[in-house]
Amino acid sequence: MSADVYQNRTHLAAMQGQPLLFVFHGTGGDENQFFDFGRQLLPDAGIISPRGNVSEHGALRFFRRTGEGVYDMEDLALRTDAMADFIRARKIEARPSRTIGLGYSNGANILASVMLKHPGLFNEAVLMHPLIPWQPDAQPGLAGKRVLITAGQRDPICPPSLTQDFADYLIGQGVETDLAWHTGGHEIQQSEIAAIQRFFGS
Repeated sequence: MSADVYQNRTHLAAMQGQPLLFVFHGTGGDENQFFDFGRQLLPDAGIISPRGNVSEHGALRFFRRTGEGVYDMEDLALRTDAMADFIRARKIEARPSRTIGLGYSNGANILASVMLKHPGLFNEAVLMHPLIPWQPDAQPGLAGKRVLITAGQRDPICPPSLTQDFADYLIGQGVETDLAWHTGGHEIQQSEIAAIQRFFGS
């Protein structure tokens, strides 16, 4: 896969040396889902929002799965590298001061997978309702990164135990990790938006 494989919506910062924010939509979303939210969070930053190029019965995703919570790991590995190439190319163009990722659900999963395999690409990340249903290998390159995970205590798609396991894994790798729960399910609630705003304001 080439680095230009993803259709995307982009707003580059007026000046080089500003932050660069990549936003990743959930299953069934597209490049518009979090673009304006990203602009609101970091008005001076560049924003890049790629569109997932896998169709699951017409719903766009970033990698294939064979069932709910069951990933095609070979496809995930291939598309993780393709996304890393895309991100790397856009960073060369933008020359940002720091690079931040924000993803929801499937978008959080591809973002997490990129960070696990290519830890040098991001400084910070917000993972909204991620599901990492495998035990990642140790990744020393994650040390010193900042990550916020937001999640629902009754999420039927992302079991809270797996969310906690992944947060514990990140802490074990030396990641400055915050975990913000709400009492609902897989939906985005106002309390996690507030947690994200605090994360970006810190």
